[in-house]
Amino acid sequence: MARVKRGTTKLKHRKNVLAQTKGYRGRLSTKERAANEALAHAGIHAFNDRRKKKGDFRRLWTVQLNAAARAHGYSYSKLIDALNKKEIAVNRKMLAEIAEHHPDTFKRIVEQVA
Repeated sequence: MARVKRGTTKLKHRKNVLAQTKGYRGRLSTKERAANEALAHAGIHAFNDRRKKKGDFRRLWTVQLNAAARAHGYSYSKLIDALNKKEIAVNRKMLAEIAEHHPDTFKRIVEQVA
């Protein structure tokens, strides 16, 4: 079997890893072993946080809707319950957007469920 020299391949891998960890603190950006571990952890957090982001935004919309609803004499839960009973199908994202940027339209929606 022929001898395999890994010089260029290994150097390319090391250069790639260190390029990805550029800006990390301390030895995480300069030492290959630490950089590999830092990249592995960063990938795990990135994967998990893409899923967490969905819940974070839903919580944000809830807070925004609660603030807007209280200005019209409702709480968040009472408003959502009233919308469901009247069968007005507007998702929380759109409601929060309407409440923030078009308060007069949001007021009309609230008056419809009253």
